[in-house]
Amino acid sequence: MSDSARYAVFTCILFAASVAAGVVLTIGDPSVGTQLLDMFREAIPGEVIGSSGPVLAATLFFNNLQACLVMFLGGASFGILTALVIVSNGFMIGSIVEIVRQQEGALYIAAALFPHGIFEIPAFIISGKLGFLLARSLWNEWSLRGDAAADASRMGRTFLLFVVPLVLLAAFTEAFITPEIIASVA
Repeated sequence: MSDSARYAVFTCILFAASVAAGVVLTIGDPSVGTQLLDMFREAIPGEVIGSSGPVLAATLFFNNLQACLVMFLGGASFGILTALVIVSNGFMIGSIVEIVRQQEGALYIAAALFPHGIFEIPAFIISGKLGFLLARSLWNEWSLRGDAAADASRMGRTFLLFVVPLVLLAAFTEAFITPEIIASVA
């Protein structure tokens, strides 16, 4: 298995474990999910929630792109920041999903997450993988076995060619398609 594949698998495992931890903790104490959901709602300006599709799509795009960029560039912290972003996002997603599932049901969760998640989760995984690859590349250069700048340039192209379009597709899907699907199952 290549390093790229290993880091993708590691990112998936880290993300899945943190989502599961968020779900399990919220099942045990629903107030955890309620508090995270309230914090999430407070962090989103009111004008964004009730905004038109294009404004919502742009806001979602830039928020998710920022998270992906921090995961990628967080590799410069030897992957610590990358792992922290993966774990904190996974935990928050798991906890909020569980509290909303308890309130609205599993079909609502599927309708709310699946349409844009098919783009957003791969962008997230690729960004985490690139962050860990960047950390490895820096370590190799410091050990006099590599060229981190050349590796980072290749990774940056990968980020631009794959992550940015996936985040854009996710934002437009979440702003324009997901609300229609949710309305049909609610």
